[in-house]
Amino acid sequence: FSSPVSAMANITKKVSWSGRGEEGTPLLNGSEEVKYTRQLSGGGMFHIGRLSTVDLDEDITPEEDAVRSKPKEIPHNEKLLSLKYESLDYDNIENHLFLEEERRMGHMSFRCLEISRWVICGLIGVLTGLIACFIDIVVEKLAGVKYVVVKKSIDKNTEIGGMCISLILWAALNSAFVMVGAIIVAFFEPIAAGSGIPQIKCYLNGVKVPRVVRLKTLMVKVCGVICSVAGGLAVGKEGPMIHSGAVVAAGVSQGRSTSLKKDFKIFEYFRRDTEKRDFVSAGAAAGVSAAFGAPVGGVLFSLEEGASFWNQLLTWRIFFASMISTFTLNFVLSIYHKKTGELSSPGLINFGSFDLKSVKYNIYEIPLFIVMGAIGGLLGALFNVLNYWLTIFRIRYVHRPCLQVMEAMLVAAVTATVSFAMIYFSNDCQPLETQKSSEDYSLQGFCADGEYSAMATAFFNTPERSVRSLFHSPAGTYKLETLGCFTLVYFFLACWTYGLTVSAGVFIPSLLIGAAWGRLFGIIAGMLSGSHDAYQHSRFYFAGGIVRMTLSLTVILVEATGNVTYGLPIMLVLMTAKIVGDYFIEAVSLRNSEVLHSSPSYREVMSSPVTCFNRVEKVGTIVDVLSNTSTNHNGFPVIIQTAASEEPGKLCGLILRSQLIVLLKHKVFVERARSRLRQRKLQLKDFRDAYPRFPPIQSIHVSQDERECMMDLTEFMNPTPYTVPQDTSLPRVFKLFRALGLRHLVVVDDDNRVIGLVTRKDLARYHLGKHGLEELHLAHT
Repeated sequence: FSSPVSAMANITKKVSWSGRGEEGTPLLNGSEEVKYTRQLSGGGMFHIGRLSTVDLDEDITPEEDAVRSKPKEIPHNEKLLSLKYESLDYDNIENHLFLEEERRMGHMSFRCLEISRWVICGLIGVLTGLIACFIDIVVEKLAGVKYVVVKKSIDKNTEIGGMCISLILWAALNSAFVMVGAIIVAFFEPIAAGSGIPQIKCYLNGVKVPRVVRLKTLMVKVCGVICSVAGGLAVGKEGPMIHSGAVVAAGVSQGRSTSLKKDFKIFEYFRRDTEKRDFVSAGAAAGVSAAFGAPVGGVLFSLEEGASFWNQLLTWRIFFASMISTFTLNFVLSIYHKKTGELSSPGLINFGSFDLKSVKYNIYEIPLFIVMGAIGGLLGALFNVLNYWLTIFRIRYVHRPCLQVMEAMLVAAVTATVSFAMIYFSNDCQPLETQKSSEDYSLQGFCADGEYSAMATAFFNTPERSVRSLFHSPAGTYKLETLGCFTLVYFFLACWTYGLTVSAGVFIPSLLIGAAWGRLFGIIAGMLSGSHDAYQHSRFYFAGGIVRMTLSLTVILVEATGNVTYGLPIMLVLMTAKIVGDYFIEAVSLRNSEVLHSSPSYREVMSSPVTCFNRVEKVGTIVDVLSNTSTNHNGFPVIIQTAASEEPGKLCGLILRSQLIVLLKHKVFVERARSRLRQRKLQLKDFRDAYPRFPPIQSIHVSQDERECMMDLTEFMNPTPYTVPQDTSLPRVFKLFRALGLRHLVVVDDDNRVIGLVTRKDLARYHLGKHGLEELHLAHT
């Protein structure tokens, strides 16, 4: 990651945007005031991945030219669009093979396929619930052992002295757990770092993130999040559950494991990007449901934060997967806790239900909720800004795996040290009979006999238990200064922790910060108004500026608390927090992938000239084009070239790189078909068997004689690709890509001749920034 950052100094270009209100910005060059040319190589073909030059219609003074020529260091490669991320093919290729298979399938076959979809969703729910149970039980056991050992040490050393020994023990245990989690992530599967939600959102939006849904990623994610939470970091295990559910869905829906090289010969029909995406959506929803015990919230999360393309038929299947996931989790945990005699709670994090008669809100409190939301939005914006610059620093200087592990261990040790210091200097002692939950690890510290430290209840616990304590503890459990210090300290700890090379999420820490701050706000409001009623519902104030979700988070909280009464206030708080947070800073993406944002920019994005193939093409030509590393195109229009004409050929179809590789692998040549040794006719099963890891072109051996053969693409190409006329405006093109999940869009003239091609990367390269229209340059990082 270090080299692209230093190389960015001389390549940033900011293009002023004229004619912002014009609706009809065409795709053809020379049709608007701002003109630009593309770098050409070879025969004038535009090569994806080369930097483009921009010609501005303004005079540049020598002083301005001198300033622009100076290397200006950019803090992050935010102006680069990575070429290592490819797009997924969410558009079904309706070629002759596909249509022939569809015609052969009867009514019963379609019914069986629909039943199979429900069965797969059920399996996704069961497996996701079991993984959630495993994570929950192992985390509680490991964290329980750690806190019991540290508690005994603190109790012993409080009487005889030597508290530094307890501090060293706590920091050492935290660092040991986090070291294991960081090592397996940094050295074995870096894609498992973080919560995995951004990567899954990219996948559902049509971006093929390498190794994001691999079995190895799932194993590292599960083990890593266990170590992170047990290691006392300011993280949650709920975010990684969403990633885990998505990986489970991607594996189960294919009926095989490419990692284990085991094919169960089932669900072969679903081995394509379109079907796989739908099941990954169900897996993400099942992960949310298992984490919070909120099936409806899981469906809304998948709809609101996940897929850009939503099939209405998916809704009930995704809800079914979420219900099965929650049921499996509750069923297994209830059996486990019944055998062990422990208290059970549905979901990895459950806030419990509340007495609706004793906890109500008044109309005059609505403005207070809005104020809380605004403050939460400001805190969320501050959190994102601080974490953004911290991540830039990590990309620059902490890019080696050994340094990443050392940083994670440092944060774990500092977290233990700060927590210990907060407990040590706190004088907030509460009677033991006021402790609501018996599952908290109560710590006496320097309090008198029969009392416990309220600060320890917040710090000497897993984040989930701390959230439950803030919700269930009665009024007066926490002093004003205790909540203030905890909110401030935990805010910066969570900001520092998020982005480490460990498997962890920010969902629960953000809720914990919001809950602590909300309870603090309620106490202050009660003191100012002279009423103690605010204590009763101060636990319901939330800050949603970090998470930036509205509808799904509201439903998740309502389902998790079992309290519908506070649905409206929670929605008001979250909406206000999101609006305020988005006003000050947009959500920052550091992955540089090609997600299509919801606000399109007017710009010429068409690639031209386009690499095309004839309907019957020479094998050598196909091999040479596919082997050209400077282009690495993935879609090729198929044309009918007019004899002795220099004009572009007429479009008759579109064929993908993956299809051509399968055809070359099976030697589907015209000469072989005409020979006596007639080979087996290629079927869709051959393409599905090669999915998703199609072999590289370098692994396909083509002899010199075979290079002279011809390949007929008629049967395999998509004869009805999506096309647009040359005068189509960019907003309309953007809507087509976003609504249909396209990867390629062919631009044709009035005679159906190919004059250009628009890809997802072409659209994602331009976005509206602070200084007008900005261009993201392509890089191989």
